Amino acid sequence: MPSTKFSGICKEPCVTESSVNSSPILSSQDERQLATSSSDSIKLECQISSSPPYHVFSRSRKLQMVCIVSLAAIFSPLSSNIYFPALGLISKQLNVSMFLTTLTVTVYMIVQGIAPSFWGSFSDVVGRRVIFVGTFAVYIISNIALGVSTNYGELMAFRALQAAGSAATISIGAGVIGDITTSAERGSLVGIFGGVRMLGQGIGPVFGGILSEYLGFRSIFWFLTILSGLSLLSILFFLPETLRSVAGNGTVPLRGVYKPWIYCITGQEHAKEDAVPSTEKKRITIKTVFAPLGFLGEKDVFITLLFGAMVYTVWSMVTSSTSDLFESTYGLNTLEVGLTFLGNGFGCMSGSYTIGYLMDFNHKRTEHEYCIKHNFPLETRITTKTHPDFPIEYARMRNTWWITALFIACTAVYGVSLRTHIAVPVILQYIIAYCATAIFTINSALVIDLYPGASASATAVNNLMRCLIGAAGVAAAQPMIDTLTAKWTFLLLAGIILSMAPLLMIEMRWGAGWRLERTERLKRKNELA
Repeated sequence: MPSTKFSGICKEPCVTESSVNSSPILSSQDERQLATSSSDSIKLECQISSSPPYHVFSRSRKLQMVCIVSLAAIFSPLSSNIYFPALGLISKQLNVSMFLTTLTVTVYMIVQGIAPSFWGSFSDVVGRRVIFVGTFAVYIISNIALGVSTNYGELMAFRALQAAGSAATISIGAGVIGDITTSAERGSLVGIFGGVRMLGQGIGPVFGGILSEYLGFRSIFWFLTILSGLSLLSILFFLPETLRSVAGNGTVPLRGVYKPWIYCITGQEHAKEDAVPSTEKKRITIKTVFAPLGFLGEKDVFITLLFGAMVYTVWSMVTSSTSDLFESTYGLNTLEVGLTFLGNGFGCMSGSYTIGYLMDFNHKRTEHEYCIKHNFPLETRITTKTHPDFPIEYARMRNTWWITALFIACTAVYGVSLRTHIAVPVILQYIIAYCATAIFTINSALVIDLYPGASASATAVNNLMRCLIGAAGVAAAQPMIDTLTAKWTFLLLAGIILSMAPLLMIEMRWGAGWRLERTERLKRKNELA
């Protein structure tokens, strides 16, 4: 029998009658069942392929936008890590204890966790560009204030304001990626986003050590002022609005604050005057601000975020204690301490970048297995939108087990390594940072998959949980090391992560069911509304 032709061009492979007839010999009943299944697949696939593309931008254009938002998001980790090598110098110049100096890191992390919950919610309503501009204005003002600060109180207050401005750039950047990508292509772009962003982890402490050693610690904040001003200009010139309730899939004409300045020169290539946003624009209410906290009530989201937050906490305790431990153990100055952070920084960069591509590979691998299980053509592209029962949790987390095992092992021996050559703890910091960032990247992509319509808010909640628990860990790190010694402190922390590892298996086993239950619940709620 000849293949049936369908109206319209199917961009994704469609099941045809010829593919059914090419199957091995089946019973009449099996043939009827397979034909019915194939007919349903044909309708679904062709409906998908005849619909407008999720976003009209090319891969290279999306990559350019990811680079812009990644360079903006670099200021959140950069502002924290560029500061670490200067902790000892700040303690001496302001005549305060190391514990009080470390509290400025704790305050930064607390605000870093809270602020994106508000900024992210607003960006899901009013747009990404508006909030980017607002947060950078706050950030630049705070850096200027820190550059002229004269006492510990001013340092503490303006560090909090600095965090309020810089922290939201991560959640808003994640929102941009969620606006323009599907789950199948999101893994590598999230990996690039994390890798570029984590450049701050690599170069930040080095610049912090150099600036503090030769120009004083306040020069750090003038350096950040100049860099953030350049990043703000790149957003104003080149980044279009991507919020789908404003810009749709990239075809809605942009005006006013939503329009990048470059469009005044080149015009908006894909604009269509009759195009309308793909989703309805929401209103800003009190509920809008606090709505992301409701995500924590979802079992799959809570488990994912809790485990990621604990890994982040342990990693933060390793990095925040580095200056004091390396200065006292190896007798290093501020510049030399900054150089030791290179292992940690490049671990973050390589972890995010390589795991991003591994996630894309795992997604295709899981698609292949899903197609075999459901008798679909192997070329069929599967997402949770087209096939809600697709196990996105398993696709994202299928390599998490070995990453977690390596993280636990390196953390356990880190304290002991401080009694050996300095190269050993630096190498261990690289591996710890690689594994921690890999887990963050997987979690970030999964949270966006679980809440694709509110990616910035979901990422903000991720940041909130991580930073609040991490802040508590950083505050406790120095007292724990003083009481237990570094050896037993990091062995204890490794044991805590080991005890929480079963959460990964719980999420992979039951997460998909919880997600489907939530989808049905929200669907019924919308129908009643």
